[in-house]
Amino acid sequence: MAKMESTRPIGMFDSGVGGVSVLRQARKMLPAEQFIFYGDTLHAPYGTKTREEVLQLSRNVAEKLINMDCKAIVIACNTATSAAAQTLRQIYTLPIIAMEPALKPASLLHRDGYVLSLATPGTIKGEKYQQLLQKYGEGVVSLPCPGMMEFVEQGETDSPALHAFLTDLFAPYQEKLPEAIVLGCTHYVFLKNAIAKHFPGVPLIDGNEGTVRQLKHMLMEKDLLAGENEEGGVTLLSSGDPGAVQLMDKLLNSKE
Repeated sequence: MAKMESTRPIGMFDSGVGGVSVLRQARKMLPAEQFIFYGDTLHAPYGTKTREEVLQLSRNVAEKLINMDCKAIVIACNTATSAAAQTLRQIYTLPIIAMEPALKPASLLHRDGYVLSLATPGTIKGEKYQQLLQKYGEGVVSLPCPGMMEFVEQGETDSPALHAFLTDLFAPYQEKLPEAIVLGCTHYVFLKNAIAKHFPGVPLIDGNEGTVRQLKHMLMEKDLLAGENEEGGVTLLSSGDPGAVQLMDKLLNSKE
């Protein structure tokens, strides 16, 4: 494979800024790669839209990334994965890697209690999530969280308003704490510290590392992995408010 092929960028997209949590993991594990992250903030959130709407939006973004000469695409959004991953793989020939809510690793922590899975309504209704639930869903309580990702979009990861929202959302689960919590939306990774305050000592599990491992495996398989001596980098793009790019940069470099 020509050197030019392996040095092409990896495209990554989300409905907003949440997928930056996947990008951050990818930068750690694949430091030699160039990434283009596209936040479709003009159309966020995806989680409350119809499957057809999310599919069309995802296809539009995929076209943009392909036109930027990306060698692979990561769908850094669980809702878009549910609605669009299968179709995009049928349309395009480049590798397309998608998210998977971390129900499988969470199931390993299930004993005689329950696992609380947090996700958008769109993810929970999606075929992918329902298939995972069939396989690994014993003891899983699925909790749709409309409105939660918007706090991250507004740059609020530890505000009084967020904690008031979480207090109401988690009230039914305080008497008996879950054995584990699945963060089934890439935005929720930036709320880890806030969520942990409501569930002290409960493991919080997300699918980001598994997704990046899959990306690395796919690139190696197709001889598209950048050489170790290459200098990696990130380009951040937004379809909406330019201020979203500043927020992405802040989140990318945060310790959350």
